[in-house]
Amino acid sequence: MKNLSPGIPVHRRFAPTALMLGNIATGCSILAPAGMLIELAADLDITVHTAGLLVTFGAIILCIGSPLTAWLTSRIERRALLAFTLAVLALGNIASAFAPDYAALLAIRLVMLAVGALYTPQAAGTAALIVPAEKRGGTIAYVFLGWSLAAAIGLPLITFLTSHYGWRAAYGSISIIAVASLLSLLWRLPKGLVGTPVDLKTWTELARNPVIVTLLGITTLLTSGQFAVFTYMGPLLSKLTHVGPDAVGLVFGIYGVCGFIGLVIISNIVDSWGPLKASVLSVGLVLAGVAGWALSAGFYSLTAAAVAIWGLGFASSNSMQQVRLVAAAPPLASASVALNTSCLYVGQAIGSAIGGLLYAHERLYGVGYAGAAFVALALVMVVLTRRLETPA
Repeated sequence: MKNLSPGIPVHRRFAPTALMLGNIATGCSILAPAGMLIELAADLDITVHTAGLLVTFGAIILCIGSPLTAWLTSRIERRALLAFTLAVLALGNIASAFAPDYAALLAIRLVMLAVGALYTPQAAGTAALIVPAEKRGGTIAYVFLGWSLAAAIGLPLITFLTSHYGWRAAYGSISIIAVASLLSLLWRLPKGLVGTPVDLKTWTELARNPVIVTLLGITTLLTSGQFAVFTYMGPLLSKLTHVGPDAVGLVFGIYGVCGFIGLVIISNIVDSWGPLKASVLSVGLVLAGVAGWALSAGFYSLTAAAVAIWGLGFASSNSMQQVRLVAAAPPLASASVALNTSCLYVGQAIGSAIGGLLYAHERLYGVGYAGAAFVALALVMVVLTRRLETPA
């Protein structure tokens, strides 16, 4: 990657924050349907499973778009690229608020996410450009904190707005968040940031790196397991525990707040513990939480406690994946993180599809066990990567 030229001012304390705020807007845009499935189904006269396909089809577009756009836009200056992405998210969400029917809403979402696929991997790659190598791990984890805040604050807010004012108001609020994030990024992120160009040779080098290939497999399994449950968390809680929208929103809030806490903790220990140990801890917490969901399904308090444990690991495990990918091949970070983001969305598509099928066939208790099985495989693979990595 190219370093900043001496003439470019670097606001080290504020540029990562601007990138993190963009992840809040991106996270809210991607996660939004999970907080409004019941209302979308009722208002648009569709089933909950059909509403859930907004997540599944959106994830398919994201998984294709992330590496493709990383390749096509690798030579574009980062500030301009990220600003354009946030502008599209703002326009896409306001257009969603005025969608006349399900088909229009789905079409708008797919177009919006085709561009939105750019943000998270490019934000991580940009973070690596503006800090010293020894602070890279903590900074990338901090930038990914935006996703935790999207889950901690954004998703409960979306659930509340949807249940009290309708899903159109919720989409309008996300558009406001995207505009605020755009202005922050234009204010604080310096110009002139350009990463290493991505070409076909880059993808070949990544495919030959066993650590990177294994890490991408871990991301796919880990996300599949979580989204089998997460996509239908609201409807599952409503059916299994017979609680209302506010109680569902509380569980989303617990999930996000614990995600925030977990990421803050991991950001402070990763540089001393090392990414491998931090990753084992994070994925272990996810497994404990998803397994706890499966075992306690039907009991609201126990399920909420399981979600709290799960939350401690969900964001930190994702950020550790990115940190390990950057460390495995720093010059290829933009491409490897883009592929990792693509695998996140592959996992979302797989997980939401499996969860949707089980939900549609009334296998409500089986959703948690299916999710736990995927996460358990991911943890085994994390432990096995110890043999692949070489000492720094």
